[in-house]
Amino acid sequence: MVRSIRSALALTLVLASIPLAGMAKPLKLEKEQVKLGFIKLTDMAPLAIAYEKGFFEDEGLYVTLEAQSNWKVLLDRVISRELDGAHMLAGQPLGATIGIGTKSDVITAFSMDLNGNAITVSNEVWSKMKANIPNGADGKPQHPIKADALKPVVAEFKAQGKQFKMGMVFPVSTHNYELRYWLAAGGLNPGYYSSTDVTGRTKADVLLSVTPPPQMPATLEAGTINGYCVGEPWNQQAIAKNVGVPVITDYEIWKNNPEKVFGVTAAWAEKYPNTHLALVKALIRAAIWLDAKNGANRNEAVQILSRSEYVGADARIIGNSMTGTFEYGKGDKRPLPDFNVFFRYNATYPYYSDAIWYLTQMRRWGQIEDARPDSWYLDTAKKVYRPDIYLKAAQLLIDDGKAKKEDFPFGNDGFRAPSKDFIDGIEYDGRQPNAYIEKLKIGLKGSQKAGS
Repeated sequence: MVRSIRSALALTLVLASIPLAGMAKPLKLEKEQVKLGFIKLTDMAPLAIAYEKGFFEDEGLYVTLEAQSNWKVLLDRVISRELDGAHMLAGQPLGATIGIGTKSDVITAFSMDLNGNAITVSNEVWSKMKANIPNGADGKPQHPIKADALKPVVAEFKAQGKQFKMGMVFPVSTHNYELRYWLAAGGLNPGYYSSTDVTGRTKADVLLSVTPPPQMPATLEAGTINGYCVGEPWNQQAIAKNVGVPVITDYEIWKNNPEKVFGVTAAWAEKYPNTHLALVKALIRAAIWLDAKNGANRNEAVQILSRSEYVGADARIIGNSMTGTFEYGKGDKRPLPDFNVFFRYNATYPYYSDAIWYLTQMRRWGQIEDARPDSWYLDTAKKVYRPDIYLKAAQLLIDDGKAKKEDFPFGNDGFRAPSKDFIDGIEYDGRQPNAYIEKLKIGLKGSQKAGS
């Protein structure tokens, strides 16, 4: 009897030492307790879902999520190590690494989403723009609405001696570059940055300024700005508060553009490589969950995000854009299934070509003052965007049986195919950044500087 028990125990110990088929060896974490920052926007969803669904815990991580007051505070706290990592603007790791504002080497191995922003104007501006926008057969304004419709309104303001002002969330934000792209495509100059003008208003037809996302509707209502570009739910909130009208989404400005990323300092990633991999694994699982079964989980996600500790906005308002539709005005809700994409179309993969596009816009508007060769753009992208780490995390999930290999771009060289999916139809090829800059009618080219 004793021998039988010992034999059974020995067999159990032997079996326990053999890895199960299809299971990766657990990562040995250098740091189990981590604090992550975010801004109250719906695209912080992968963080909330990874926490609420236990994906962080599955990786042995004990995560604290903490809302931050604005993007500058968030970045500064990641750099100072008060935060281990954060929900960041796609351009933030790039801007920090090349020294726009704060200088620090920051990397990303995970893109949090595609699309998710919109441009909203005040009711007064919308009433003037409508005269320049044709209606469709249903009597509603035809979309996409180009900035051509805004140009006469800006001219009217100027004739009356008034400045036309718009808000965006941060100098290296996707919102800044999307707003500038839209304005410039309609013949309006959003201004240039230089060493003597950090506001970016040199030669501007429209004056842009920074406003934290949750404050956008109130700032619009106060008349401090005439419009803004921001993520959700703060465009839908303008409708709910009856202070403004969203006129175009970033999906219509640049189809399936990368919006937010998960960022950490390069030093942190080097010190805690396995912890970093574990975080990326959990976030990939959250992204898969958010896009699974044609959005079947989105209503649950909306309820989670509506909580005060996350976005803290009414679930109905968040749901207007998170569940496959977008409301452009009272009673004008239209299908837009790709307004928020979290995993489809390789949304989580950090493409070099995405990084390079943001760098071209930094150069276009003078944040990068001097001309750089194409090789510099690629070298910078490779330093900041890390698909190697992403694919390692993806492979671990596949080995765990929690993801499918065909859902990841293994073998990709880091570039999307050249695309004309922009509001002006100009083709972008990430392999030829300088040639792309030359095609853009408004903006710095070659050796030009803002003051020249």
